[in-house]
Amino acid sequence: MNAPLSPSDTLRTALAHLLDGLPPKAAAQAVERLIVNYRGRTPTDAPVLRDRADAVAYAAYRMPATFEAVCAALEAFARAVPDWEPGSHVDVGGGTGAATWAVNATWTGGRPVTVLDWAEPALALGREIAAAHPDLKPTEWQRSRIGSALTIESTDLVTVSYVLGELTDADRAAVVDAAATAAQAVVVIEPGTPDGYARVIDARDRLVAAGFHIAAPCPHSAACPIVPGEDWCHFAARVSRSSLHRQVKGGSLAYEDEKFSYVAATRFAPAPAASRVVRKPQIRKGQVLLDLCATGTPTPTGTPGEPGTGPVPTLGRTTVTKRHGPLYKAARDADWGDAWPPPTGDDDRD
Repeated sequence: MNAPLSPSDTLRTALAHLLDGLPPKAAAQAVERLIVNYRGRTPTDAPVLRDRADAVAYAAYRMPATFEAVCAALEAFARAVPDWEPGSHVDVGGGTGAATWAVNATWTGGRPVTVLDWAEPALALGREIAAAHPDLKPTEWQRSRIGSALTIESTDLVTVSYVLGELTDADRAAVVDAAATAAQAVVVIEPGTPDGYARVIDARDRLVAAGFHIAAPCPHSAACPIVPGEDWCHFAARVSRSSLHRQVKGGSLAYEDEKFSYVAATRFAPAPAASRVVRKPQIRKGQVLLDLCATGTPTPTGTPGEPGTGPVPTLGRTTVTKRHGPLYKAARDADWGDAWPPPTGDDDRD
């Protein structure tokens, strides 16, 4: 008997069926137009996906990458809240539902899910794709303007993935505030660019101001130690390329790395990582160099000049060598975005 397909494979199979009736050239042209639109546009009051052809091209080209990025963010979040899982979920600006698939891949089983988006072709297609997954069939797909007038019913989890860049500053703030009002947990994911990171940081600041605790990727809820304009926090998720990806991009590799920035925050107290690997580890002979974002070391008086404020978030590099024993093996296995040190039991993995 064949093993059941993974959520990723189930999604890819459903997407492949969509392209059966769409000429490859037409799909490629639609994707190219959408890429230009997304990269060169300013926030507008009109949906980007105009019809089914747009929605199919977008889903086939972008859904796998969005799915993998959101899965990576949710995996880190789930590690910080090991005794919690969402009983309900609202996907804001969810389009064809990539984040909805990712939530189900992280916490299996059915739950009430509502996808909100302005583009009716995306919602219709998302409903069609979700029919391939028994847990997602009951999902509600609702047309809603994503902006200052947005209202969200009370829910456990709100995801806002790859949508803030399509909004004005005022609408971004309103969407994050609406999510914070409605949810016990909010996860925001944006492209891993300086601008995407800036939008994530703005959302992070609003969530903290609303009383949320940061669960991931940050090991703290204090201000980000990155100096604006000098660097940005982002991670990468490996994505298998479809034939459409290779056709549009003219690439030969069977995969690509989707860069993304994210923040996950909760109203309840999480157990964030002690530190996070924020760059690809550098493996040298007999040693591994890890760039870490950490909470910092407490001092008796806290921050100089500010007694009692506690540890200060830091960015720094640590070197793990063979003399560290099992930790050295864990460092060699560590990946960009991992918690450090690894959770108990991970440092002796094969």
